Order: sequence, then C-alpha cells, then structure tokens
Amino acid sequence: MHSEAGEQVFRIPGPREGMSLFLRLLPTEQPKSGKSRAVLYVHGATFPSALSIAYRFGGRSWRDELCAVGFDVWGLDFYGFGGSDRYPEMEQPADQHAPLCTAVDAAEQLECAVNFILTHQQINAVSLISHSWGALPVGIFAAKHPAVVDRWVLFAPITKRAARRYEMPATLPAWRLISAEDQWNRFVEDVPAHEPPVLSRVEFEAWATTYLDTDPRSRSRSPPSVQTPTGPFSEIIKAWHGVLPWDPAAVQAPVAIIRGEWDGLITDEDAGWLYRAFAKSPNKRDIKISRGTHLMHLETMRRALWRESASFLLGDDVEPLPVR
Repeated sequence: MHSEAGEQVFRIPGPREGMSLFLRLLPTEQPKSGKSRAVLYVHGATFPSALSIAYRFGGRSWRDELCAVGFDVWGLDFYGFGGSDRYPEMEQPADQHAPLCTAVDAAEQLECAVNFILTHQQINAVSLISHSWGALPVGIFAAKHPAVVDRWVLFAPITKRAARRYEMPATLPAWRLISAEDQWNRFVEDVPAHEPPVLSRVEFEAWATTYLDTDPRSRSRSPPSVQTPTGPFSEIIKAWHGVLPWDPAAVQAPVAIIRGEWDGLITDEDAGWLYRAFAKSPNKRDIKISRGTHLMHLETMRRALWRESASFLLGDDVEPLPVR
C-alpha cells in the first residue's frame, strides 16, 4: 500500500475474527498546546480514503488543509475497500451472498478504529467527516457513543426519503465491479450541459490510475474495474424507500451538512429534512456550495469544501480561514 511522505499507516484488528482494518494518519505540523485534536474521515460507497481525503491535486489534499490548521487527520478503509482486508465472500460468486459492508457492520468497524485512535493519541473525543453513505455508519456510531464525538461534518450525506407506495427496494448481490469509466460518469452526470467540467479529463485519468491500484486484480478484468461491496448501494436505495438505519434525533454533537449546488443525491428537501431531524444537536449548519456535485471534494470547488469543513471543526470561536 502506497503512503505519502509523513504519513503513518496502521493495521488493526477489526470486529470480524481474522480480518484487519487499514488506518492512515497524517499528523499536523502545527505546534501542539495541550491535547491533540484528531479528525477521522469515513468514506462513501465506491472508493477509500486514498482516493478522497488523502488524494492530492497540485500537491495539496483535503487532509493537508486540515493538518495546516492543527488537526491530526486519520482515514479509515472499511472491509472490502482500499488497504483493509477483503471479505472472504468476495472470493465467491456475488449472487451467493447478501450485500457486504452494511451500515451496522461498518459502524462496528468504525468503533474499532475510533477506540484505536483515542488510545493512540491519548484523547477523549474525535471529530468525524463522512462522505455520502458514510453518514449511515457514523450516525449509528454517534448515537451509540455520543461522548466521544466532538463534531461531525456530513459531506453530501444520504438521507431518508418518503417510502414509495407499492414499491420495494431492489435486492442486490454481495459485490459488484466498478470501472474507471463508471466513475467518470459520476463526475459529469449532474453538471448542467452548458457548464464547464468540474474535473478535467487529465486530472481524472491520474486519479483513475490510483483508483484501479486499490484492487490488485483490477487490470485483469475487461474493462479494468474494482471489486466493491454492495452493502452501501443497498442501503442508499433503502433510504430512498423510507428506511434509514440510524436516527438523527439521537445525535448530540454539533453537525454541519455540506453539499454541492448540483448534487443529485441530496436535494434541498433532503437536506432540510436532515437539518430538522437533528433535534438534539447544539449547533447545526446546512451549507450549500455553488458548482459542486456529489464528488465536490475532488472538483474545482474542493477548496471551498475544505475551508468550510475546517472552519466548522475548529469551532465558532476562531477567525475564518483565509482563502488560499
């Protein structure tokens, strides 16, 4: 597993016997006064931490931005993704098993990771950033362990929508294959036709090479593709049929919903429902950034997302971050 300069990597026991989880850490270079401040990134349904918070455009990543303001930044790969172990069921035909890496399963993995981070850094609480489906396992964890969640940034979260009358969610296999071109389509599908691209094809090709590297067998397939657990996809569909595996009303931490103007997976109505559902949160925000889609952390408006998240995680008693 490739690691960036200054990055530390850890392999820790997960909740499933014999399987390990991969964690990456980039410590802040800022002088520390008192206890350290840590933030853990929780990825979404299709690619791990190396392709998201740790991925650098022009030499800078989202975690670099957070490190610059004093955070030690961690990234977790769930089972079946990135540097973590693959489910044994992924060696078998996909139709022989139920979807892998459900939110309940992932929340148990997240608990192992947070416990390790708290012990490693000798701290009592950690902030969290989730992307998309990642809000589901974080929501389960935050409700179960409110004392250890400092703040929570929900970037492009999946939310509950009204149940569809006479319609049931589709049944999915255990895993599926996702090609680089499948990922490219995600970057362009929600951009209005008259607008310029939010990510250049040259930048995407470099990202796609790293994406395919996350699966050692990817280039043996035609087209080259990454084997991916379908638990997240299954639960996104269920959420859009009225079934959400966590209750926002049980979350007690400050929360910030941050989303892009062109994000087709979280509408204004979705965000409004989630904002109101955080009934016990002492501080909550709904921030919409122009010209961003569901993958805004990798797009032209990424720095706005990075700054908004850093500002929120630092707290309300600090000056706004300067524009870089």
